[in-house]
Amino acid sequence: MSEPILRAEHLGITFGGLKAVSDFNITIGKGELVGLIGPNGAGKTTVFNLLTGVYKPTEGEFWLDGQPMSGKKTHQVVRAGIARTFQNIRLFKQMTVEENVLVAFNESFSYGVGGAIFRTPRFWRQEHEMHAKAIELLKIFGLDGLAATQAENLPYGQQRKLEIARALATGMKLLLLDEPAAGMNPTETEDLLECITIIRKRFGIAILLIEHDMSLVMNVCERINVLDYGRVIASGTPEEIANNPQVIAAYLGSDDDAEDDAGDGNDGERE
Repeated sequence: MSEPILRAEHLGITFGGLKAVSDFNITIGKGELVGLIGPNGAGKTTVFNLLTGVYKPTEGEFWLDGQPMSGKKTHQVVRAGIARTFQNIRLFKQMTVEENVLVAFNESFSYGVGGAIFRTPRFWRQEHEMHAKAIELLKIFGLDGLAATQAENLPYGQQRKLEIARALATGMKLLLLDEPAAGMNPTETEDLLECITIIRKRFGIAILLIEHDMSLVMNVCERINVLDYGRVIASGTPEEIANNPQVIAAYLGSDDDAEDDAGDGNDGERE
């Protein structure tokens, strides 16, 4: 069996006395699309922060394509091959659509400061190559005609797609999508679903997806992991997850939970 793109074993983090994520285990194969779902506050984004170096794990380890990654800083994680999007869009809004993508190509430039100052042949050659690559990426998302537009002037759905295009420009092995359909209408969500399908076919990269839109998750994911209070409570195919009693209870609450809440005066709201 080939080495998985991502392997995490007993990954976790504690903030003070609170265990935000505990004993998180996952493997993702090359080109595989895996979902990570759970109620609000379950720890999904914390997992992403652990995998991208925003947080340092207090327990466990993880590997990217066989290389140990625990404890590495964010820029080291990106260089190794993990890129992400965010719940709240984080574009360079005063820059153009194309410039947002070109920023992610930064590691590909090799002409140096001198080449940039004196506009050497290498500078112009690489600038042309990066421009062509940026436009090619933007075409996938139907944004090539907006290359010169400031990012802040794009509609919300197109800003979401630009953020994904910028992540792809890093040349990653694993793409982490944090609620990419958040705030989208059904038409935009359907468009996003088509884009994700195209990305997988064209680039063959692995994707870990956090998403509350269950129709999207069930349509694109091959496997799904479910978090609740920082721990994985279920893992399986979309069909298995949809019929799992623990998952249903986590999302909807069980009769026992309702009785407990009534008995202790707790209003049932999750932290």
